[in-house]
Amino acid sequence: MNTPDRPAAVPHSTRPSDTRPPSRRGVLRAMAGLPAAGFVLGGLGALPGTLGTALAAAPPRGSATRYTIVPFLNSSDATVNVYESDDATDFRLVKASAYTPPANRIRDASIFRHSDGNYYLTYTTHTWQDTSTTIGFARSSDRVNWTFLYDYTVPIANLSRAWAPEWFVDSDGSVNIIVSCSTANDQWIFTPYLLRATNSALTAWSAPVALSGIGANHIDTFIVKIGSTYHAFTKNETAKYIEYATATALTGPYTIRKTGNWAGWGSTREGAALMQLDNGAWRIFFDGYGDGSYYFSDSYDTFATWSAPKKLPGISGTARHFTVLKETVSGGVNLSTNITRSFRSANFTTRYWQEQSSLLNLPVVSGSSSAAEKQASTFTVVPGLADANGYSFRNAAGNYLRHWDFRARFDANNGSSTFARDATYIARTGTASGSVRFESYNYPGYYLRHYSYQLRVDPSDGTALFRQDSSFVPVNPL
Repeated sequence: MNTPDRPAAVPHSTRPSDTRPPSRRGVLRAMAGLPAAGFVLGGLGALPGTLGTALAAAPPRGSATRYTIVPFLNSSDATVNVYESDDATDFRLVKASAYTPPANRIRDASIFRHSDGNYYLTYTTHTWQDTSTTIGFARSSDRVNWTFLYDYTVPIANLSRAWAPEWFVDSDGSVNIIVSCSTANDQWIFTPYLLRATNSALTAWSAPVALSGIGANHIDTFIVKIGSTYHAFTKNETAKYIEYATATALTGPYTIRKTGNWAGWGSTREGAALMQLDNGAWRIFFDGYGDGSYYFSDSYDTFATWSAPKKLPGISGTARHFTVLKETVSGGVNLSTNITRSFRSANFTTRYWQEQSSLLNLPVVSGSSSAAEKQASTFTVVPGLADANGYSFRNAAGNYLRHWDFRARFDANNGSSTFARDATYIARTGTASGSVRFESYNYPGYYLRHYSYQLRVDPSDGTALFRQDSSFVPVNPL
């Protein structure tokens, strides 16, 4: 219940003992006595990494964004779960033990949707202790129920380990895999290689080609393409930092442009995966194996700067090394615009949005409430000021609902891009029938929610209570 003695909201700025098994790389290096050191845009025909920031948008009316991950577990690398999210932050379990290979293990699974309409996994087939010269493949028609296809022996002479294969679909439609490989001569020194599919069934592959410029001792290389530039994020196994490189060709030569703690993510990070959010930001996910957590971080300037890393709510500490499939699917919110509505709390059904001294609160409103109270609880829904597929809300005085210091309030539109973003919300399906959740456009993963009967924009914590507190039912104007 929303009572004053509930724990305080997560603190934030005005602007934006570990039982986990050790990293496979760290353990292997320790054993060896050495110093420690595919973005996929979903939807049939969509190409990973080819959409620039300016082209990103909230899902159209009646559609929804869906993010799918298929991680192995901290507790087991024998199987994978399937999770999905509508905001790339709050991932919920779709199916536990959704795929277990007929033999060996499954780690580091990468997912994409092929032009044939099916979903495909590629993955590491052995645990870190074992020689591993194959990568595995599985297929699904629905992302949930998977069928083993085959294990593929990577044809590299004297191969010792082939790890962390990542799908990459290039702008010419070619399907590729980036896989980290080491040889028996130096079995813990990994180099990224490219395999290109030579048939549409994804059963035949070109000879492996090392990515020029990234060099040996790099693992978990993940690539996105923007325009004509390939952007690679790869873990330096000596320094233990995720580095950043660019090239004008998929196979390179790459120039490593950022090293060390350049993005503020810290060390002992691995398994980077990138995708683009609905508001145009790029989000990176990575496995923080050093502290047993899973993190994400966002960039709004094409990878120059990044937000402080945050733990992924709900599945941090459970999920390990995944990539993210983004799709636009049917069945999303279709809230009519340029009409008036009132908004009732989904879990406190006598309480409604109401403007009080320019702030948005959640008092009880009934048929016996005054005309002024009813008017203060009625708003015009309009297309989003920053994205017409999103939503903005205007009061009778013509002021817009925006967040300021994360408090929901009504202010006059000053025409700035900052105001437009502050006053735009992306609609996500709510917890109750007919309910809607409103995600902040410029603070992904933050939602309008009530706390002590005040409306604010707070980060999702992955709990059912938060989802309920952030769900509202549009009703006829009071």
